[in-house]
Amino acid sequence: MIPWSGPDGYVVAFSTRRGGVSDGPFASLNLGRLTDDDPANVEENRRRVCAAVGADADRLAMNRQVHGATVNNARPGHRGAVGDGLWTDEPRLSMLIVTADCLPIALACTTGRPGLALLHAGRIGLLEGIVSAGVAALGGRPAAVIGPGIGPCCYEVGDEIVEAYRGRFGAVVVHGRNLDLWTAAEHALRDAGVTSIERMDTCTACNARDFYSHRRDGRVTGRQGVIGYVA
Repeated sequence: MIPWSGPDGYVVAFSTRRGGVSDGPFASLNLGRLTDDDPANVEENRRRVCAAVGADADRLAMNRQVHGATVNNARPGHRGAVGDGLWTDEPRLSMLIVTADCLPIALACTTGRPGLALLHAGRIGLLEGIVSAGVAALGGRPAAVIGPGIGPCCYEVGDEIVEAYRGRFGAVVVHGRNLDLWTAAEHALRDAGVTSIERMDTCTACNARDFYSHRRDGRVTGRQGVIGYVA
């Protein structure tokens, strides 16, 4: 686990692929149920991630992620709502977002009532406004951290995507045919009024030892994620 040393009053950590019970291409801490991994292994992996951060696995909230811009209010133990973000101001209610190249982003309020949002921000979601939706759901002034995701070193895309990103975020997010999601996410956060932003700039596709990657491995791969709660 990679903890975020963010604002006081929150527990946020990014998982790696190490420390679980899955095997084969899903070895070992796969958190994604929409894979060919054994569901019992996935549930045990999720339990281990919860235990690592002191969270109650029975109350864990998750979404059914669809690469959109919907941010749902987390409900204890509820895992079926369609969306790519979760937020809560309820203490000790843990949330988990899973990724396999898309960016996991955490937002923690630093003014007003404590509140935390976790986002699954991929190529589509960034354009559709997942970041601004997460900031709006929280209100107040959040600090942000952008976790491990595919880097500009490895993310080659088509001309249509290049032009869409250049038009939305400027030429700085385009390197030839490669896309810089890290910088695009930072720009989206700043556009939404977030000024305190940390970036891990860790490429999931480059680091097979520590991270799953859909771009590197294809469909048969696992999911890491970001887990967090208001302490």
